[in-house]
Amino acid sequence: MDKTIDCVVCGSCVADVLVRPLRLDAPVGRGNTLVVEPIELATGGIVGNAGIAMRRLGMRVAALGYVGDDHWGRFLRERLAAEAIDVRCLKNHARAATTTAVALIDPDGERSFAYDPGATDQLDRTLLLDGLDLFARSRMALIGYYSLLPRLESDLPEILGAIRERGCRTALDAAGSGGSMRPLDAILPHLDVYVPSLGEARHQTGRRDPRAIVEVYRDHGAEGLLGVKLGSRGAMLSPASGEYAAIDPVPPPGAVVDTTGAGDCFYAGLLTGLLRDLPLAEAGRLAAACGALSTTAKGATTALGSYDEIARLAGVA
Repeated sequence: MDKTIDCVVCGSCVADVLVRPLRLDAPVGRGNTLVVEPIELATGGIVGNAGIAMRRLGMRVAALGYVGDDHWGRFLRERLAAEAIDVRCLKNHARAATTTAVALIDPDGERSFAYDPGATDQLDRTLLLDGLDLFARSRMALIGYYSLLPRLESDLPEILGAIRERGCRTALDAAGSGGSMRPLDAILPHLDVYVPSLGEARHQTGRRDPRAIVEVYRDHGAEGLLGVKLGSRGAMLSPASGEYAAIDPVPPPGAVVDTTGAGDCFYAGLLTGLLRDLPLAEAGRLAAACGALSTTAKGATTALGSYDEIARLAGVA
């Protein structure tokens, strides 16, 4: 089947309400009025963050997931379609409301969330297996987030195997605490790319050193590209057992305003680099540049421009 899609982004699709600045090291208290910058509404979750970032980088992107039949769901559908993302497989759930989050952002860009799982909690095997023809037309599938998909995670080994049988590579992103090694241990052998954050990876493996973390994943059958996102310290990638590549950070081209979704944008840059057949070091630099640039405005993708602009920031030809 012709590959008319570069990446299907599947999973969490969130309406983010962005509130900044709020001190996160002190209680809000009762009965107070807190003066903040203009409150903004943005797309979020893996679908909104990585999907839009990949589209800005020139990839052909389709969304797969659930939203509610409500104002928030219509907002997300319209915003994704305006970015030229194929939303025909973004389904309205019959009962659940759209997943929403309030991102409380401190002056340094760090954030906490008030989160309603909503329709994302309803993702299940039926939605993905019914979408196998979509995956068959795609070069890559990115699913997220591990630890926040309660109805889906135990079925991911079977689902990922079926996706790969259709000639589509697979990637998984994590969020929240990162969850545990079960059922991740059964998922890892079916992944082509897995690069969680350091905090998520530590929670999963009980290890602190990135190389030791990767070796735990290898011990559970992971054969694809692995790594650990290290935030302002860049990343460590491992294309094969015993092989490691340090990815230096790319300095943000401006003040850090909001770190929401920076990890998703890193993933978007990495997968774009791989799909463009860049050498691993250059794909890693593109990822680091995407993550860095995303922090310079409120919302994960607000600051992101074209592939050429981000490639220049990354120093990638």
